[in-house]
Amino acid sequence: MSDTAPTGPITFPELSRMSLTRLKSVGDGKRAESFGKFEVQNLLDLLTHYPRRWIDRTKEATIASAIEGADSLVIGEVKSVTAPPKGARRGPSRVTATIADESGRLSIVFFNQPWRERQLKVGSFVAVFGRLGSFNGTKQMANPTVDILGDPDERPRPIIAVYPQSEKIDLPSWLVLKAIDETLTRCRARGIHDPVSVAMRKKYKLMDRQSALMGIHVPETFAEKEMARRRLAFDELLRVQLVLVMRKRAIERDSVGIQHKTNGQLVSRFYQHLPYQLTGAQHRVIAEIESDLAGPHPMHR
Repeated sequence: MSDTAPTGPITFPELSRMSLTRLKSVGDGKRAESFGKFEVQNLLDLLTHYPRRWIDRTKEATIASAIEGADSLVIGEVKSVTAPPKGARRGPSRVTATIADESGRLSIVFFNQPWRERQLKVGSFVAVFGRLGSFNGTKQMANPTVDILGDPDERPRPIIAVYPQSEKIDLPSWLVLKAIDETLTRCRARGIHDPVSVAMRKKYKLMDRQSALMGIHVPETFAEKEMARRRLAFDELLRVQLVLVMRKRAIERDSVGIQHKTNGQLVSRFYQHLPYQLTGAQHRVIAEIESDLAGPHPMHR
């Protein structure tokens, strides 16, 4: 085995052989176990673990500017989380948290979602989306959508990717993005191999694969995100088509079809009784079908 380091762009098969535990942001402990529950075992799994949605921070409202009675997106830091002691609970369970930004504070309350007490950690950076109301003169949201974003000191992005989450698996979205950031940074020196030629990318107006992975996970604009989604969708369709072509070739190689005669009298009589003349295109298609019927392999039409 050669001791020389790999050269050239990194291929997807290479990424599939690189364990997730080699990342500093993951390691081989509980974080790797949490990723495994989402079937993310290697760097290829990670890069193809796509966001479920994206938060547009350009439409973010400050707590002070959010309008009562309207749906609002607010991003802030968790300042406190409280829940009544288990023995004191009567009726629906309730978890209350306070988040704050530079303009003020917002109370968020969750009913029958006791796991929120574990999810919301003081000092974490969250995005909440819901209808703004008030309770005892304090701005409040009841049962809003919550996404854990990360550390308040992280460089803010105009668009934040949000990944699939589960109340049973401790894998916040910000941790997934941190691991993806590290992976993309490591790939930058060699680049990521693109099996689609430059000519084909130009023909179909596609971005390259590395740019697409950057654009789907850390887009600067929604236009970039859509271009990335289009390229990755093209890759999925291309893989399906290649599998179908390979199966077709295998059938043609291994199967024996029934060969038919195509120049019999019935065919000639059929043409003679047509009330119109066939076009050039129709003649061409019929010739292709006749060729398939006369051949030794099954047709695929």
